[in-house]
Amino acid sequence: MTALTRSKLLNILRAALLIIVLVAVALALWKNREAVAAETRLLDWHVLTAAFVIGLLSPALTMLGWRVLLADLGTRLALPPAASIFFVGQLGKYVPGSVWTVVMQAEMGHRLRVPRRRMAATGLVMLALSVLGGAIVAVPALPLLRSKSQIALSPWEIALGVLATLLFLALLWPPVLNALIARGLRLIRRDPLEHALSGSGIAYCMLFIVAAWIANGLSVLLLASALAPDDAGSLVLVCLSGFALASVAGMVAVILPAGVGLREGVMVLMLTSVMSPAGATAVVVLIRFFNVLADVLWALTGWLWARAHHLLPSKDPHAVDG
Repeated sequence: MTALTRSKLLNILRAALLIIVLVAVALALWKNREAVAAETRLLDWHVLTAAFVIGLLSPALTMLGWRVLLADLGTRLALPPAASIFFVGQLGKYVPGSVWTVVMQAEMGHRLRVPRRRMAATGLVMLALSVLGGAIVAVPALPLLRSKSQIALSPWEIALGVLATLLFLALLWPPVLNALIARGLRLIRRDPLEHALSGSGIAYCMLFIVAAWIANGLSVLLLASALAPDDAGSLVLVCLSGFALASVAGMVAVILPAGVGLREGVMVLMLTSVMSPAGATAVVVLIRFFNVLADVLWALTGWLWARAHHLLPSKDPHAVDG
């Protein structure tokens, strides 16, 4: 079987699995539509607006981290073109397949004379660092997978959590991280980085990544606290760390575009430890909608800027770079 045939079969499998997941989610929502609708009606429009606005910060913070990483690899872009390239490319994560985001960003960057190799490497490394940053934020929520009815952590769970956090932080030490990136790029048959990442570049990028995870968690927290106001302490853990855990699970399941279905399932499992299943489902559905809407709005803004400055791929080989 050729590589092209395997790629086609994998894309067909991804599309089929996505359809199955979406149908299953739709059936579950239809079965519980009255309870979910009742919970959603309890949310004031002020809460909905605040949750959405805070959720808008997450893609913006992620873009800033990506821009820092790109600069560390050799290309400093002004904020408008960097935002345009990043946000338009982000829509690729909703397409079955694992390369569309990197391909779009590489093509747009090429029109600004950014080497495609460098842009692609930035996208791949950014994905790895996002997973690592999410894992750091997610550590406190791991015990909830063992017993969703028990929020309190035992001493051994705290110790394991501290060790896991220290391990993740150790992976960010430049010699270790650069060695892992080099090995990972070899395994997927990609060109190595042009030069090693610096300590300051890694630190600033991770600050933006962790801030982005926290912003998304705060958006979840606003919605959940409006439906379960009597359990504020537990909600902070479940929403901030639980959302990161669910999202990382979706990100590593590359077979599903944007982790659709898996992220929602894990997040409902997290939230039902502190609120009703109907309330948890309402929060999860709203957060997914807010995330997609934020991606579309940011991408639209980036597309308009890119169109005005001739950054979009063109069939005209003589098109002027913006």
